[in-house]
Amino acid sequence: MVGNGLACFIFRFLRRPLEEVAAQFERETGQKMRLVFGSSGNFYSQIVQGAPFHLYMSADAAFVFKLADAGKTTDRGRLYAIGRIGVIVPQGSPLMADGQLVDLAAAIKDGRLQKFAIANPEHAPYGARAREALQHAGLWESIQPKLVLGENISQTAQFATSGSTQGGIIALSLAKAPAMAKLGDFALIPESWHQPLKQRMVLLKDAPPAARAFYEYLSTPAAQEIMVRYGFAMPKDR
Repeated sequence: MVGNGLACFIFRFLRRPLEEVAAQFERETGQKMRLVFGSSGNFYSQIVQGAPFHLYMSADAAFVFKLADAGKTTDRGRLYAIGRIGVIVPQGSPLMADGQLVDLAAAIKDGRLQKFAIANPEHAPYGARAREALQHAGLWESIQPKLVLGENISQTAQFATSGSTQGGIIALSLAKAPAMAKLGDFALIPESWHQPLKQRMVLLKDAPPAARAFYEYLSTPAAQEIMVRYGFAMPKDR
């Protein structure tokens, strides 16, 4: 899966910012990336089973540490971004985009809420953080029968804005995409309501030079500027 400067990497919901970073990296170095998108948890399982990837970028640092403990990586990696979540409601929804979840609580009680989308908290880190935020607001038990679970945060965003639900909890980075912004209103949930979305990347064993070069490039100011523009905070430590 590697040859002639082509490297294979793993990402989840980072499609727009990572495609832009990879394109800039290719222009500057001549090395072309192959990007593979999916759920952090699913890719973790594939790597454990021997999938031939070279760089793993996870929305949950715990997956990286587990791979390191299993001897699958070169080290314990480094943080590359801090994610945020918020409520999105599609046009025509009876809900308000309320980051404090007050209107969501009222909608559960008065019957306005029929379906609400979050990523599957069992294997999607953004879903786990959504669950924590709903628990913080005291809504987890009452909202569970109304949940529609996305396989990953990108699918969750589709569910939340397609009209099949009244809204959902998605990543800020997705909400900032122009196409998504046209589909509904978005409001940030306080970051203190859930564990930090510390997103970590790591090189896997036998990663080729192209993968190592891109790994280092992701920590440069040029790459970080793109990530910030798409709604990510940069970590103070690595």
